[in-house]
Amino acid sequence: MLKGKIIKGLSGFYYVDTESGLYECKARGIFRKQKITPLVGDNVEISIVDEENKKGVVETIEERETELVRPPIANVDKALIVFAVKDPKPNLSLLDRFIVHAERENLEIVIIFTKMDLDDGSLDELVEIYEKAGYKVIPVSSEKHINIDKVKEELKGNTVVFAGPSGVGKSSLLNQIDESFQLKTGTVSEKIGRGRHTTRHAELLKLECGGIVADTPGFSSLELDGIDEMELKEYFIEFDKYDECKFGSKCVHENEPACDVKEAVENGEISKQRYESYLQLLNEIRQKNSRRY
Repeated sequence: MLKGKIIKGLSGFYYVDTESGLYECKARGIFRKQKITPLVGDNVEISIVDEENKKGVVETIEERETELVRPPIANVDKALIVFAVKDPKPNLSLLDRFIVHAERENLEIVIIFTKMDLDDGSLDELVEIYEKAGYKVIPVSSEKHINIDKVKEELKGNTVVFAGPSGVGKSSLLNQIDESFQLKTGTVSEKIGRGRHTTRHAELLKLECGGIVADTPGFSSLELDGIDEMELKEYFIEFDKYDECKFGSKCVHENEPACDVKEAVENGEISKQRYESYLQLLNEIRQKNSRRY
């Protein structure tokens, strides 16, 4: 048995990086029976079927420290959430959805706004919204090589997932960080304002600067499966300092009179955009739950 890490999954094959090299593996049928799908990032044990051609079988999967649903990836410790300042216009509701998923897995979060060279005046507001919420924000330009070193610092010594919609420049940014990648880059469709998918599958890439990065396919939607309405507020971290709300843990910061969080929104201490995003997600969760019963 040989220990390793799945660095890519493609068409039912799992590519496992080990101290003896890279093996192309199938997974044991028992995983399917147990409804377990091996994920990129999984630490596994494999048996060797054909040493000459580096073929093997995934026998065991170690317990995951973290697991993201979309992108489906395991054992990352930091999320770099990548959205463009422009082309495509940032969908902040989608950004907040991904933050919720990353917070749920207790990942460190850094928000990157690409294409800052195209800024038409909206960048400062975007930075303010998310810095006020408590997140590190790095505006970058791959075209003009601005703040690339700051992103490199976030990657050193970490296993990091790069996630965001198509067309925001994730592959361009990774090519700037490590020129050996030479990842395919796409364009944004003028018709629909969204990017064409250039990364087709999640893959772990080792960085020259140290660390591992997961390049993932872009997405245009993200469900909130498995999150209940009382849980959601925990993932809007700017609400934390108002946790002594007189309504206690049962307050969902919506219709309760004199709620501390609502007052903080009115006073400008909490971003109105973030609060409205929270209410939108709260309503979505309720609708899903009502359809379930």
